[in-house]
Amino acid sequence: MRLCNVYSFNVDQITLGEGSLMAARQPFTDTDTADEAVRTTCDDATTCKRFATSKGYWKDPYIQYFVRSVGERKAPEINRGYYARVQGVNHLLDAFIKKAECDCQIINLGAGLDTTFWRLKDENLMPRKFFEVDFPTIVARKIHNIKTKPPLSKPIIETHSTDSLLLDAHSLDSDRYCIIGADLRDISSLDEKLKKFQLNPELPTLLLSECVLVYMTPSQSSNLVNWAAETFHTAMFINYEQKERFLKAGWEHADALDMMTIYSMLRQDDVARIERLEFLDEKELLQQLLQHYSISWAAKDKLNLGNGSLCFSYISGMLITVYIS
Repeated sequence: MRLCNVYSFNVDQITLGEGSLMAARQPFTDTDTADEAVRTTCDDATTCKRFATSKGYWKDPYIQYFVRSVGERKAPEINRGYYARVQGVNHLLDAFIKKAECDCQIINLGAGLDTTFWRLKDENLMPRKFFEVDFPTIVARKIHNIKTKPPLSKPIIETHSTDSLLLDAHSLDSDRYCIIGADLRDISSLDEKLKKFQLNPELPTLLLSECVLVYMTPSQSSNLVNWAAETFHTAMFINYEQKERFLKAGWEHADALDMMTIYSMLRQDDVARIERLEFLDEKELLQQLLQHYSISWAAKDKLNLGNGSLCFSYISGMLITVYIS
């Protein structure tokens, strides 16, 4: 994979633009209260992932820079559920990037404190650009962590070609990584901000939305799905909800699997390994939990990459990606 020329500079030189890093707290309206409840799910998910990685379910050396404490013990079925979720999403994400030979872009909608960019950098699976979008207050926190934690800032600097980054309280833009504070319910503003930071509608694009659309009204989430279908001619949308809405919105292909099915298709030697980490008395609880959730994905494929025929398959104890012709 060809990378940009690497230039380095002192992390301490990165400075914020005008304005407070954390937005001033305003009196809550009913919408504000609902939004605050949604924002707390970011901390909940990150804390659960932090605990699961501390127990050895999967490796994530970067999550510690967003959540210091492991926190209180989580139930084994929760840890296994997150394991299945992370492995399933990563499998689809990595397959898309490899199919595009890294000549693509990723948009993580409602990214929270996700660490996927850093994982892809370590695994030499960098797309041409990785975008993250979330509430401005969450983005401000993440930018602060990036700015003050060299293990987070160094990979961004290493993949940037000049000695300065565009950085303010609610956005950070580099050659290969961009994080934007925006409201996903305001499509025109979202589109404007992404294009301001060099979003390229002509590139194969993967959109990732983990437990985001469910917190929007049906019309708001439909607007987002429609916007994605209209904006990108070669794309994949990974989501945790139903597939029918994607077909109605103009996506050419959609599919879904419940998490129990995905769990059963993961590498069984690794599943056996994580099941030895903690004793689970009632396996029916895990089954009920995983059957309650699904991963769905939708695709458009004008460039004939084959992403429209992507599916999971289980062969010889290993989860693989199959492209059906």
